[in-house]
Amino acid sequence: MSQTNPFETLRSQLQSAADHIDVEPDVLDRLGHPERVLEANLTVERDDGTLARFPAYRVQFNGDRGPYKGGIRYHPDVTRDEVIALSGWMTYKCALVDIPFGGGKGGIVIDPKEYSDDELERVTRAFATELRPLIGEDRDVPAPDVNTGPREMNWLKDTYETLEGTTAPGVVTGKSIESGGSAGRVEATGRSTVLAAREAFAHRGRTLDGATVAVQGYGNAGWIAARLLDERGATVVAVSDSEGAVVDREGLDTVTVKGHKDETGSVVGLPGATARTNEELLTMDVDLLIPAGLENAIDADLATDVRADVVAEAANGPTTPAADEILVDNDVFVVPDILANAGGVVVSYFEWVQNRQRHSWSETRVNDELEGRIVDAFDRLTATMAEYDLSNPRTAAYVTALTRVADAAEQGGTWP
Repeated sequence: MSQTNPFETLRSQLQSAADHIDVEPDVLDRLGHPERVLEANLTVERDDGTLARFPAYRVQFNGDRGPYKGGIRYHPDVTRDEVIALSGWMTYKCALVDIPFGGGKGGIVIDPKEYSDDELERVTRAFATELRPLIGEDRDVPAPDVNTGPREMNWLKDTYETLEGTTAPGVVTGKSIESGGSAGRVEATGRSTVLAAREAFAHRGRTLDGATVAVQGYGNAGWIAARLLDERGATVVAVSDSEGAVVDREGLDTVTVKGHKDETGSVVGLPGATARTNEELLTMDVDLLIPAGLENAIDADLATDVRADVVAEAANGPTTPAADEILVDNDVFVVPDILANAGGVVVSYFEWVQNRQRHSWSETRVNDELEGRIVDAFDRLTATMAEYDLSNPRTAAYVTALTRVADAAEQGGTWP
């Protein structure tokens, strides 16, 4: 896997867009760097009484279009530059799907598999205490990300509300339903990936019915996307996780795969399936490839062997800039991450709206509103491709998003 710095990838993507629109270099420089970075060391008592230290980050990248918005991930490989890049991608993701948020992101350097639930709660509450001066319903609204979910968001919300002596359900999103979460939130990222893939297939005069699919990464986004694709008539022939891949050209039962992973901890060893590596999965001859793992999964060396017709990026930053150019040259339509996986932040926005209104929406309404946002954003992307004569969908996405952020920055002015 490539070791490309994700922050440099973001800056390269912004520069590619800026080459086609009227953005002054000084403005681009401002919009390509975070406004604020919190670095903290969380010291927590373990169950055996010893102390453990965890580096943690919260980046507020840009707030020109609204409160900072972005998830918190727990992963042993979290770095400062990664969190900065993810917060930048959130900025332009929110702009592309036209929701009134800026971009933020958080991360803790921790392998949650190595800690008990009580220890993870203490880590989460320690981080929430550090975040308390920065977050708020109208300031910065965290959400789940890799290895976090409703449980962690409930802990964060409870810590904030207890310390502030208030009730503020909108301070975080991705909560459980009982704690003010939204229907449809858990499936949102996988659902938007499928909706974006559907639009890409339609753009090429095809449908998902009968399409063959490979999914790299079988966490929440990957597994939900696989199940929804299966329900739409596609054939999921390969899936993977960090341990490896399994393949069945006749088609995998996506629910059975999920059950096997839940029971054993991995998709590897699925009865009746053939074992493969993640790299082999990414280069399989399929109609649709969904990278749903971490950054830099597809680098320049691997991109030359990608044989999928459409790539829908459920993960953030799975394709390096050099790989992107190769895929475009090979006529692979890449639905960029800031569109494909935007369902999470779109439904987080809906959750925030519901919290502010003290009113709940039905799952049908949430899914219908999400579909409208994704379809509109895809239509804007293809219109931008045509308007600027662009062959790269990612560049078109950033042209739209950068224009919107730059316009908001200009309209807000600059303090002396």
